[in-house]
Amino acid sequence: MSAVEPLTTEHRIVTQQITISLQDVLNAQKTAFLKDPNPDHQERIARLKALESALLDNKDALLAALNEDFAGRSANESLLTEFMPSLGGIHYTRKRLKKWMKPSRRSLSLQLQPASAKVIYQPLGVVGIVVPFNYPLFLALGPLLTVLAAGNRAMIKMSEFTPKTSELFAKLIEQTFPSDLVTVICGDADVATEFSSLPFDHLIFTGSTNVGHHVMKAASQHLTPVTLELGGKSPVIVDNDFPLAEAAERICYSKSLNAGQTCVAPDYILIKNEQKAEFIEQYLKAFRKMFPTVNGNGDYTSIINPRHHQRLLNLLEDAKAQGAKVHSATDEEINDGSRRIPIHLLENTSDAMAVMQEEIFGPLLPVIGVDNLDEAISFVQQRPRPLALYYFGSDAKNQQKVLDQTHSGGACINECMLHVAVEDLPFGGIGPSGMGHYHGYEGFLTFSKAKAVLSKGRINGAKMIFPPYGGWLQSKLLAFLSGGK
Repeated sequence: MSAVEPLTTEHRIVTQQITISLQDVLNAQKTAFLKDPNPDHQERIARLKALESALLDNKDALLAALNEDFAGRSANESLLTEFMPSLGGIHYTRKRLKKWMKPSRRSLSLQLQPASAKVIYQPLGVVGIVVPFNYPLFLALGPLLTVLAAGNRAMIKMSEFTPKTSELFAKLIEQTFPSDLVTVICGDADVATEFSSLPFDHLIFTGSTNVGHHVMKAASQHLTPVTLELGGKSPVIVDNDFPLAEAAERICYSKSLNAGQTCVAPDYILIKNEQKAEFIEQYLKAFRKMFPTVNGNGDYTSIINPRHHQRLLNLLEDAKAQGAKVHSATDEEINDGSRRIPIHLLENTSDAMAVMQEEIFGPLLPVIGVDNLDEAISFVQQRPRPLALYYFGSDAKNQQKVLDQTHSGGACINECMLHVAVEDLPFGGIGPSGMGHYHGYEGFLTFSKAKAVLSKGRINGAKMIFPPYGGWLQSKLLAFLSGGK
């Protein structure tokens, strides 16, 4: 398809009208689904190819919209975090979809013979997708491609915090798919509330734990199944047998990506007390190497809007007021018109500080000293289960110990965040960090109904257990089933 044309006033009015009649849009999609309740492999592949073409044909316009929404978003980061995983997911899914769609043969016990059993995977219907601001393309396209692969239709609520990207994406989808297959909704928090209350066949929400409570409550009115991809405070444990400079560099890259506005970004560091000072030095060195300057640096992304920018500054001031020691990578003045914030490492934090109570979602990073690995594990165990956990250490037994004794949605050994980029791994939280998962095969299962099917012919071996009871064969069978001879 051709590149998307700039949005007109007329299209913006149409977008607003769509948000007013959400139930009508859902009804139209459900009606269309009933006419085509199980698209074949070829049809699903065609939809994925159309999605791929739309993304590639509009790359430059989307990059520009992302940059405008963030008031400074690294184009290279957008390519790496929005386009690469989306295109990779489409390619991965197209290659494996035929295998996923095949019925799964299951075994039968002797008393049920002759018969056959299988599981068939049917589309659910219409899936609602609620998209956050931090990765508006990937977190729309990631669920969407899997929803389409499973044969469903989709309504997508984009974030009001990324208006340029959201409106452009709406136009792109409008040009790519009929509205009764995929529709994009733009609007404010009130629209999001109404959207979450619709009787979808499934709803996937990506966002904060606090909002996740409200989404789940709204969905419960219709017993709508939900997949919640939330967040929380993802810890990093750095052991003393891994090179500090290497650990600091890998953690720094992950925390700096999108300026820390990532649900699986490192949220705090647990490290041996005797290594804390050197770690901070190595971390700041790594940051300055990646970003020699912050002011005007197109490689470093800005904070999404003034409210979130002020929230981070408030977290920093609260920590300082309560005795935290702050290590900033630079003291340069940020006067480039952006909301860029350099990394700030925080020592001497306490649980009373807001920075240790809520997900940071930005370039602030507490560094907490511990005496040993057991103390670090205990620290994690005593807090809500996070979306991700990262351990840096070379000893295989300690690696397994951390995995066995902690719970998190996902984990990395000697790395941060990159497990999300592995299409063959499910992605999802646990407890307050979410429920359910998607990506790859697990995503296909999430958005499919695994229907159990038993098939029998004219011969009925089950007659031996029909009433009246008391026959010789029946008594023997019942005795066998009850453990007798």
